[in-house]
Amino acid sequence: MDTRQLTVFCEVVERASFSLAAERLGVTQPAVSLQVRALEKRLGTKLVDRSGRRVAPTEAGLRLYRGAQRLLALEEQLVDELTGGVEGDLQGVLEIGSSTGPSIMLALLMCEFQREHPGVQIALSVFDTQRVVERVAARQIELGVVGAAPRHRGVQFEPFFRDEVILVVPSGHAFAGRTVTLDELRTASLIVMQDGAGVRQVIEDELRARGVRLRDLDVRLELGLQESVKTAVQRGYGVTFISRTSVEAELEAGSLASARVEGFEPSREVSIARAVGRSTTRAAQLFVDFARARLDDPAKTAS
Repeated sequence: MDTRQLTVFCEVVERASFSLAAERLGVTQPAVSLQVRALEKRLGTKLVDRSGRRVAPTEAGLRLYRGAQRLLALEEQLVDELTGGVEGDLQGVLEIGSSTGPSIMLALLMCEFQREHPGVQIALSVFDTQRVVERVAARQIELGVVGAAPRHRGVQFEPFFRDEVILVVPSGHAFAGRTVTLDELRTASLIVMQDGAGVRQVIEDELRARGVRLRDLDVRLELGLQESVKTAVQRGYGVTFISRTSVEAELEAGSLASARVEGFEPSREVSIARAVGRSTTRAAQLFVDFARARLDDPAKTAS
């Protein structure tokens, strides 16, 4: 069976659109339609339902999609082994997506890994958690590293490391270095990340456990992701909850200060996200093993 046709078919199913599949593959929409029709003709059955606004697989198409995923994953693994050799120099491209919280530590780990394996070309893309998961499911990236694990039938999650979420305030703020009550927190101008950010989900869960909603606090600004929020706090526009790993340098330099909220112990399990049914390439698995070893030995990570 022509794996190129299977690749096209899988893209159509995953995007529920011929045009989006064509855009992803860098070909024309008629070329995508032709490949799917050729596959239907060869198998003698209809594989996709084109009658609705979105393209949907038929029952036969869904069975083919599941089998095609396994076959394409096996092909990818075989190519990886043959190009690099199971024991030879590591080569290839490793594409990883990360939510903002773990991205700084992840970037350093990737730099160290690439230095040890110069034949590997590494690319890191940073999005909010939901977009990382969607890109993993669509196989646009091989691995995702996220601070929350939203349910997705096309993605499986595994624990990576635990990340503490802290309240950060401008240096010299009345909360700096203190443990404050929830009532005191209500008086502060709170800056939050956009909906879909892992840290925001953790804080909303902590508040909900105490019968409080985020809107019950004095939320003045919603500023997208981590860097925007961090900069706004440094300039004195409010306080925010953020991943500790993302502000270690600022805390050490004194440009930000931390505080605690009485009764709050917010932390999250940072997870690795992989597409269901996709075989892990040698480069990806070696990177995961390398990163786990570094995270288990903080002295190595800090060096």
